[in-house]
This record gives sequence, C-alpha cells and structure tokens, in this order.
Amino acid sequence: MKIVFSDDRLKMNWIRTDYEYAKVVCPSELAYEVKNEREGDIIRTKITLKNVSPKPYFTCNDTVGIYFPLPDSYDSREICMTSRCHSHIFCGGDISYIMALKMCGEAPHLGMVVTKGSLCHYSIERRIENASNDRGCFILHPSPIELLPNEEYVIEWVIFPHTGKKDFYNKLSQYRPFIYVEAEKYVMFENEENTICINTSFVAKNVMINDETLVPQNAAYTLRYKADSTGEKIFKIYADGIKTIIKILVLPEFKILAKRRCEFIVNHQQYFGKCEILNGVYLAYDNEEEHIVYSKTNDWNAGRERVGMGALLALYLQKNPDRHLLESVEKYAEFVQQKMVDLDTGEVYNDIGHTHGRNVRRYNYPWFALFFIELYNLKHDTQYLRYTVNIIRDFYRRGSTEFYPIMLPAVWLCEALQSADMILEYKEMLGYFKAHADRIIEKGTAYPASELNFEQSIVAPAADVLLQVYLLTKEEKYFTEGEKQLKILELFNGMQPDYHLYETAIRHWDGYWFGKRKLFGDTFPHYWSALTGNVYLVYADITGSEEYKKKAEASLRGVLSMFSADGRGSCAYIYPYSVNGIKTDFPDPLANDQDWGLYFMMKHLQN
Repeated sequence: MKIVFSDDRLKMNWIRTDYEYAKVVCPSELAYEVKNEREGDIIRTKITLKNVSPKPYFTCNDTVGIYFPLPDSYDSREICMTSRCHSHIFCGGDISYIMALKMCGEAPHLGMVVTKGSLCHYSIERRIENASNDRGCFILHPSPIELLPNEEYVIEWVIFPHTGKKDFYNKLSQYRPFIYVEAEKYVMFENEENTICINTSFVAKNVMINDETLVPQNAAYTLRYKADSTGEKIFKIYADGIKTIIKILVLPEFKILAKRRCEFIVNHQQYFGKCEILNGVYLAYDNEEEHIVYSKTNDWNAGRERVGMGALLALYLQKNPDRHLLESVEKYAEFVQQKMVDLDTGEVYNDIGHTHGRNVRRYNYPWFALFFIELYNLKHDTQYLRYTVNIIRDFYRRGSTEFYPIMLPAVWLCEALQSADMILEYKEMLGYFKAHADRIIEKGTAYPASELNFEQSIVAPAADVLLQVYLLTKEEKYFTEGEKQLKILELFNGMQPDYHLYETAIRHWDGYWFGKRKLFGDTFPHYWSALTGNVYLVYADITGSEEYKKKAEASLRGVLSMFSADGRGSCAYIYPYSVNGIKTDFPDPLANDQDWGLYFMMKHLQN
C-alpha cells in the first residue's frame, strides 16, 4: 500500500515498503478482516476481530498487534529531508492518534485518529541491521476486551493530511467526538499545584476524572490539585462514555531531589579502590546489583558523558555549600586533570590511559570545557578558565567548525572570561564561535552525519550555536538562521498528554548503547531531549516569548523522570510495550549519563 497526498510537492510515500500496512497478528482463537476505503486523501481502515473459539476469549495488552509502518528512519540527510517523518503516537484508550511530521517540516503531513475502538499501547519491531538509524515498525495494541463466541470487535481509524501540530489537533474533532486533555505541568514537584484542563468537541452531559464529576467553567472542565505524594499519577477521564487518560509524574521538591542525587553520586558512584588509576572518578552504577560499573566499552568508561556528574556537583555546590560534596568534586577534578585532559594542549581523552579508541571524539570537548567553567564559577580560580580555553583551542584545531557539538558553552565561557578580565582569550574564543556559526549558516539543512545519520542532537546544536552567537554579537543573521533551525528541531517533539512524551524529543537508540538491558526502542525520555528545552529557553530569552518559555520548562522538567525519589538515576526509559517481542516499558537499571538532564534544570532554576 502507498499513501501519497495529492498536493505533496515532494510526493512522499507515508508507508514503509518493507512492512505490510494494517497487518494483524493475533492468536488462532481470533479471526480478523481488514478493509481499506479511500476517498481522495482520506483513508479509512476497519479491522474486525471475531472470536471463533467455542468459549469466551479475553485479550491482554499485547494479544493483538496491528502494524502501522511509517517511514521513521534516518537513512541520510537528503532522504530525511524529502521522504522521512517523525511519528508522535498516543495510545490513550478511545482517544488514540498518530501525528506524523515530515522531517523537513514541509506540509502536507500525515495524521491518524482512531474513530472506533480503543488502543492501550504500541510495540516496535526493529531489524538488527542499521538499528540505531531505523526506529522500526510500529505495532498498535487494542485495549483488552472480552469476546463471547462469535462476537466481533471493531477498530477503525482515519488517515488524513494536515499542515502541522496546531492543524492536526484542530482536525481531530472532524473525524470523531474528541476529548482534548492538557496539564499545566506533566512533571511536577511535591506540594506544587497543578491544573488539568479538559475540552470536548461536543456538548458533554457528564465529565469525570477518576470518578469525580467536574462542573464546566466557560465551556471547559478543570481540575486543580496539589501534589501531596510522589510517583506516577494516572488520571482516568470520562466524557459521555468516551474514555481516555493523562499521565503526570510527581517528584520530591527540586532542592530535595537535587540534594539526594548529588549525595547518591558521591556515596555510591565515586570510585576508590584497588584500581588506583580510577580513584576519584564518577562511574556508572547498576541499581539492580548495587555496584559501580566500569568497562573500556566507550559508553561505560571513565570519561565521555559521565563528566556530567562532575558538572552537576560543581553547579550544585555554587548555591549549596557542603564540605563532603566539595571534597568529592575536588578529588574528581584531580582525576580529570591527571587522566582525562592534557591541560597544556587541551586534548580531551576518551578514557583513562590517554586513549581515544579509533578516533578523537569531539563530542567530549565541550563537556569537559563546561566542567571546568563550573569549577571556575565555584572556586573563582582562573586556572580553570585557562584549561577551558586550551580545550576549545584544540577542539577547533581539529576542524570542528564542521562539527555539530552537543552543549558548546559559548555564552557561558565568554561571560566567564569577561568576568575574569581575560579579554584576549575572550576575543579569541568569540572568533572561533563566530566562524563556527558562519559555517552552520552555509550548510543550512545539509546536516553532517555523526554517530547517527540524523537525529535531534544534530539539529539542536545547529540552532544552539547560532542563537548563542546572536546573544554574543547581536548580529541579526545568526538569529534569523537560528530560528530556521529551531523550526526543524521542534518537529522531533510531541504534545501527547503523558509525562514521558510531552515536549520530549524522539530518540530510540540510547538504551542499547548506554543501558544494561542493551535494547533498542523509543527512549522517552532520554536526557539529551533537554537540548531542545535549552534552545527553547535561549529563544524565549531573545524574543520574550512566553510560549517558548513554557515549552522550555516542560522539556527540561520532562527529563527529570529519569530520577527516582531516593536519588537513583536511569540512563533511559524504554517506552514501547515491547521491542522485538521483549517486554519493555521500564527504566533501564543502569545509572550512567542521565545527570546532564538534572544539570540543565538546575542551571535554568539558578539563573
């Protein structure tokens, strides 16, 4: 089957050719029939399930799977910009839908809404080859049902074109009576107040949340409440027989959460033992087996992303003095200066032993630079700025104007150099950053492949560098081009009423590389999702936009679900119900690199 919308200049086919559209997988007790009807650009699919056994049949969450193969993969930049999409899925009972957006942002896009029946979750079927770049095929799961012998159950949906996020949500009520649910906050802190707002596309006689009947106010229904306990809160919503849900997460008050996390790192994830070369380092931690983890494997080693633990603690201590934590950071700083960075040349190593693996990993440079900036902010010792300057010099000596770095601290470094009256170094660094931004402008959307062919953390740096350089120079071209990159970046983020998904960027490989379970599959959230929140925040600071300020906070809060109330962390939440038949929908047991997410939120709150 092909779906190509009639007014699509790019003639994109929205159905993958390697999977069968609306293929049904179910037990032998159930028979099924699939019918498709097309009227112009509107496609209606009807799937009828029938109990053909002589006894009643009860289904579970994954008893039935229906394939919905959208082209959500990173083949190459050219292919992504013309014929690939981001798929935002919500299986919320009677209110279930898919908002698929072209990666280039050019309409028409694809929408799907369930018009009869109910979905409870989705799974992923994913091939091993090119696995990091291919999100796989989506398998939709009807909600559990009870069928008498010869009884039938119907799932129907409508596929339609739309022009973007706002148009998609506006069009949903054209195809079915719809319930729009939105929370003021999807991740909230204990003792905070929150509001859930419900709007119906029809005049509802009875609207309830968790058996509480709501009274309409100005044609809307609202529930205000205060969080008095931590944990996931699932609110069941009913409107004249239509059922859906919204998921909220309550965490301890932010100061308490941050304190517990920092203490957990120092007490459980800093190594002191017989391997003297590792003494002082912060390492990954296995929450199941309760021990530190080290491996020369890149993503479990002593360097790379794990420097985020040091940056977090150095930032935390600036407002929260604590002798025990300070001693820990100082020991970690000694480790970094002796084992991870050549302080004279600025070269950043990939692991202990001054090793790199196959190539120098340029992603590492900005992170260690940022760690030294936070040490300077903590201790006001300019030696840390000199180390940072050397790191940035070596970074650009290696041709990094062609590279899209994650979290290049351009503004923070320039501000620190000015505060230290290091004007020559300030001018030198600004020159590097401007040259970098100019090269990004030249490339436009010709994004370079990195560890993946294309991803959110390639587009986010493009927008981030440009907007940071605008803040430093006030040259309009950097803002104009940065805003263009922002529009591409936004497409990775969904708006589903679930704290895992709302303003969370699509990522789907991190659990394999950084986690204990070594599973591919949608990671909602992954902490680098907050890169988008950082860009939103810079954009809001420049423009004064309240809309982007709100989106930024939602994005930054979203990654905090990677931390539990006792200060433990998880490197990724594997969100689908299952991946290649393996049950998922769980936080990976390994605390590894998630602390950047908490760092971003803390930086936002303190500034």
